[in-house]
Amino acid sequence: MVSSGVPGLCHADGAVMAWSTREIAELAGTTVNTVRHYHRSGLLEQPRRLSNGYKQYDAGHLVRLLQIRRLRELGVPLAQMESVGSAGTSPRAALLSIDADLAASIERLQRARAEIRAIVEGGTATDVPSGFEHLADRLSTPARSLMLVYSQLYDEAAMDDLKTMVESEPDSASTEFDALPADADEATRQRLAEAFAPQLADLLGTYDWLADPTGRMPMGEAVTRDTFLHTIVEVYNEAQLDVLVRASALAMVPTDSPGSPDSPDSPAASFPMQMTEGDSDD
Repeated sequence: MVSSGVPGLCHADGAVMAWSTREIAELAGTTVNTVRHYHRSGLLEQPRRLSNGYKQYDAGHLVRLLQIRRLRELGVPLAQMESVGSAGTSPRAALLSIDADLAASIERLQRARAEIRAIVEGGTATDVPSGFEHLADRLSTPARSLMLVYSQLYDEAAMDDLKTMVESEPDSASTEFDALPADADEATRQRLAEAFAPQLADLLGTYDWLADPTGRMPMGEAVTRDTFLHTIVEVYNEAQLDVLVRASALAMVPTDSPGSPDSPDSPAASFPMQMTEGDSDD
């Protein structure tokens, strides 16, 4: 054999040199625990054992460990390494799939870096969804919380519409509402509700999906509604919730309609900016 003359390959008695787990790990630039993990995951074959139970690794194990290390450097997940091949083969389909995953990860990380840079350089808030950073100053703390929750409950198109709604809202529109105390009197509540109602009615007329957002809820209507209600009753006080209920009812029911805000047959509110009167008791 060509390698037979290389010093250190054989013991004095002529036996082929082998490595322990610690030695093979050091040679491969990894750790003993990692080698054991590769055994458990099936990426690395078990070595032979001596009569005393000690493992004996050979050059084939070292080569495989170095192959795995190389694939890890390329960003190949452990679960996909077997598809690339343990014998050095590189199936095109598997590698193209891995490349697509890496491209998506890179794009996500680049977006994250851009957002972090904007936050660091411009003092942008981190408690709003991606794409809402420039609107943070226009949103109260409760509204920011709701927007974060909405980003999990509604699809991207719905979030784009919500962004447009916030952008078009007058800066002073919610100032009094945000400062409304929990013990606000009846007259104040009704006045605010009547002030909000025309704006809500305009939104209903502009965005058809607000009246029936079922198709915009990736998590389903029940989960979306339950999560929305649990969130809104925590971020707003009793008076603010009352104003929202009244404004929503006024916006959706004509004043001369038999389905008045206090009527049992008032339309149910089911979109992000609304609540039904019954929901305020949850």
